[in-house]
Amino acid sequence: MAVAPKRQDTRKFFENLSGEGKSIAVLTSGGDAQGMNGAVRAVVRMGIYVGAKVYFIHEGYQGMVDGGDNIQEATWESVSSMLQVGGTVIGSARCKDFRTREGRLKAAHNLVKLNITNMCVIGGDGSLTGANLFREEWSSLLDELLQQGLIDNEAVVSNSVLHIVGMVGSIDNDFCGTDMTIGTDSALHRIIEVVDAIMTTAQSHQRTFVLEVMGRHCGYLALVSALACGADWVFIPEMPPEDGWEDNMCHKLSENRAERKRLNIIIVAEGAIDSHNKAITPDYIKDLVVSRLGFDTRVTILGHVQRGGTPSAFDRILASRMGVEAVLALLEASATTPACVVSLVGNQAVRLPLMECVQMTQEVQKAMDEKKFDEAVRLRGRSFEHNLATYRLLSYHKADGELPHNAFNVAVLNVGAPAAGMNGAVRSAVRVGIAEGHRVFAVSDGFEGFYKGQIKEIKWGDVGGWTGQGGSLLGTKRTLPGKHLDKIAEQMRIHNINALLVIGGFEAFESLLQLYEARDHHEEFCVPMCMLPATISNNVPGTDLSIGADTSINAIVEVREQGPVERIQTKENPGAVWI
Repeated sequence: MAVAPKRQDTRKFFENLSGEGKSIAVLTSGGDAQGMNGAVRAVVRMGIYVGAKVYFIHEGYQGMVDGGDNIQEATWESVSSMLQVGGTVIGSARCKDFRTREGRLKAAHNLVKLNITNMCVIGGDGSLTGANLFREEWSSLLDELLQQGLIDNEAVVSNSVLHIVGMVGSIDNDFCGTDMTIGTDSALHRIIEVVDAIMTTAQSHQRTFVLEVMGRHCGYLALVSALACGADWVFIPEMPPEDGWEDNMCHKLSENRAERKRLNIIIVAEGAIDSHNKAITPDYIKDLVVSRLGFDTRVTILGHVQRGGTPSAFDRILASRMGVEAVLALLEASATTPACVVSLVGNQAVRLPLMECVQMTQEVQKAMDEKKFDEAVRLRGRSFEHNLATYRLLSYHKADGELPHNAFNVAVLNVGAPAAGMNGAVRSAVRVGIAEGHRVFAVSDGFEGFYKGQIKEIKWGDVGGWTGQGGSLLGTKRTLPGKHLDKIAEQMRIHNINALLVIGGFEAFESLLQLYEARDHHEEFCVPMCMLPATISNNVPGTDLSIGADTSINAIVEVREQGPVERIQTKENPGAVWI
């Protein structure tokens, strides 16, 4: 089921925005997620900016039912220093009362007292479904309050329509219609931090570690963390392993050890099942590895540490953008506008019909219950599908006899300053190239190494463990090819290079331009050439985000939270700030 996003004109930030006479309430409901506070802050400040009154509803729907001090007017200052705080400072609670008509009647009365007819709800699909039901019942709730003498006709007229806008706060990323939910990126950070820490002890003792991550009904965290750390095996509820998986997994672990890999990482979603709907637990996997292979194996269950800690830079930005868009949606809503949810599609905050997204989310679970797992993966969305396909491609090494044979030599090199993620990009390029039957050549030290002949073929196992390594393992230089075109062309002839992949920043961009412009004089450069942007400066044309930029922003955010930065004086860079 496709949901067409409604894109917004950015001019609306500056023109015809008025919230005069309007009141907006914001609440968080369900499980907490890092970044919720950023969304609350954005709603409050955007609402105040356009002249509306904004109210906190503390303790979610329970606070709305109880009323009183649970509903308080917010000020600009009341959300200061909230952006970097994890969880939700206005509280969240499961509310049985709101599931009853009587409870919703009390909630409606509390809103009418303050003339609140606009609500931003931050939570999961259950919270958003409840909000939509509340909206659908609004007119009948007002009529009932009028009949009971709790409100007058004037209050009914002035509060006749309730507008609802949702934002999804969930670390599981289990809501259809959005590429990322608020909190998911931060949870992934917690998982990767643990995996990086575990890898050092696992390598020391040649251990196998089985990690259980959250995801009772959705395997996004398990899948993406496995992709990010290069895990040997992953179990997710959307795609149970085929019968005989125990033999296949043990065979792969044995092969990796035979190739001198000193550790194995297996990631399990807490809702992982086999094809017969039987739970796959970390302890079962551990016992299997120990009994069949004799490997020293340990289990780590991350639990609620994934919800804790400060939000990542991505979640702070995502929540802020979504909060602003939510206020815009409320200001533009009419009496007939259906409830919407603010989603992330690509790199844009868009509005989608709330209940269509909820229905799609429910269909995923229905497909899984009916064992239509391919359909469940498709319904999860393109991001989930692509991540699953990428993990499979990069983790399974086919035997040479199974590979297609293409007489195509691809050279891979890094150019410019090092950026976090460069090594992961090289690993992916090498393994995809080999999987397609090509030979891949690694070039050390950028174009300087290229013209010096520092080129050698690189194999599948050579890039194992590269995803978590910072900097550039190939080595990188800022040298441009312009002064060495003849020597570079000679090396391309010697190694019969048929394609070129350059991973780097603006220098890489300039380098390919120089090679392109030299095609008239060097036929060796008349081959496919591709650049993959990797720079913390994020200054390469044609892309919203470069490899390394997100890691760099997170480093800045972390240093900022540790206190004042220290100013370092050096001869080379007087007055430089140490970050």
